[in-house]
Amino acid sequence: MTAPSVGVGVGVGVGTTEPRRQRLSPDARREQIFACAQTLFAARAYEDVSATDIAAAAGVARGLVNHYFGNKRALYLEVIKVNSTVSELAMATLPAGTPRERIDAAVTWFLDSLEQTGTSWLALASGGLDRDPDLERILIGAENDSIEMLIEACGLSGNAEHHEQIRALFRVYVQLARSGAREWLLRKTLTRPQVHALLASTLLVIVSDAIPAVTG
Repeated sequence: MTAPSVGVGVGVGVGTTEPRRQRLSPDARREQIFACAQTLFAARAYEDVSATDIAAAAGVARGLVNHYFGNKRALYLEVIKVNSTVSELAMATLPAGTPRERIDAAVTWFLDSLEQTGTSWLALASGGLDRDPDLERILIGAENDSIEMLIEACGLSGNAEHHEQIRALFRVYVQLARSGAREWLLRKTLTRPQVHALLASTLLVIVSDAIPAVTG
């Protein structure tokens, strides 16, 4: 269950014809360019976004995009990596309550993140560099990291004997989370409360019923 982080300090919105230049520190400038790239890659296909588009949206010269990120492909891969990974801070701030309370809080955070970033997480996870090996490695790595955080959030990280079976069940759950998000954000067939109920109740069943049944 993965979702993207939101950048800050954007100089101008996408589609603005006259960029407003700002004096920023190198770190702030890099974050600004990154945030604009997030927005553009979420709104358009990879091949329809150029480094010039990103520079214009950020209000900088194109050379700065290359300076901070190398090229468009490298920037796209970094956007994918950030948008595909669950925040460690989010997991650390989950309440120390019952499994039901922690699951409910985790799903709430996940849906909040999607609401903040629109459809970017879904668009970035499904489009771009077809069959690119670097992209595949990033997506697989981000999914594995997110699954480990989710296992920890559900209080299952200490079950070393059945860790692989638990991971397998959570991989199935991640696919459900993506499908539910698409129904809510893209197809508009489900509301946020309905998706929340689906994801929270399913995860609770996985933790309370499916895992004990599978692990014996």
